[in-house]
Amino acid sequence: MTQFRKMAWFTLALNILVVIGGAVVKSTGSGAGCGEHWPICNGEVIPRPQQIETVIEFTHRATSGLALLAVGILVLWARRVTTPGSRVRRAAYWSAGFIVFESLLGAVLVLGGWTAIDVSWWRVVLQPIHFINTMILLAFLLLTAWWATDAPPAEWRNHSNGFWWRFAAAAVLLMIVNGTGSIISLGDLLIRELGETSGGLVELLYRLRPGHPAIAIAAGAIVVWLTFDRSLTPNATARRWAWICAGFVVAQWAVGLLNVVMNVPLWTQILHLLMADGAWLALILWLATALPQTEAARGPAPLQSVGRPAGAD
Repeated sequence: MTQFRKMAWFTLALNILVVIGGAVVKSTGSGAGCGEHWPICNGEVIPRPQQIETVIEFTHRATSGLALLAVGILVLWARRVTTPGSRVRRAAYWSAGFIVFESLLGAVLVLGGWTAIDVSWWRVVLQPIHFINTMILLAFLLLTAWWATDAPPAEWRNHSNGFWWRFAAAAVLLMIVNGTGSIISLGDLLIRELGETSGGLVELLYRLRPGHPAIAIAAGAIVVWLTFDRSLTPNATARRWAWICAGFVVAQWAVGLLNVVMNVPLWTQILHLLMADGAWLALILWLATALPQTEAARGPAPLQSVGRPAGAD
């Protein structure tokens, strides 16, 4: 399992790199660098780059292909080193499903021509779906690696409804923040290239820009407030991940403000994205460590001395 664990953590890191690459593609307007061709680039398997947009887009596609291959290897490897029904194997399967869907979403965006500075409602709709799917993919990759790293089995049942509803609320709130953030990021690109007065969808995205910070502050404040809920942090490890999650949320606010003040340069966009991913992954580990261990994980009950029966010699 040692080598499998290393592969699982490597696969997670590779997919985070792919997410960063996708942000670079969108922020630089390089989505059409390979034309409306998929999976080949400009009609070639290995294109001759004639512009920087082609280099950026092809590099992103190449790393995405490697990530897909890595997840496939992870699934096959999990089948060899885990038993049927293992949580590690199930998480690897879910990772495979979401990365395939991720690839299909990317193909739809390219083949539909909804890239670069295209102004389309379909692009606005698919952008947050693409991002949220990426979040779920990273969550299952993280769980695959975490559970393979000697994490004790946990009890998923017998919790109050409040326990699950509060974690579900935190997850949904972060998804909303990141989904609206992906739309605003797309709007920043279109506004920069076409101008906020170009009318139509671009002007609407410009008017919606103040909404994302408001949503991020409100949703983030609720997530931070949940870190003080003792029922959600029953042990020291869960409390640590809760505070790490809150730290990423606050850092995301700060970088978001910097992003606006500096007029959304590429490096602050990438940093903002990393803070968002950090908050999300910390939330997943917070949940994973807040669950109590199963009886089997805690081990057998200690032996108790039994007294001699009354009247015995």
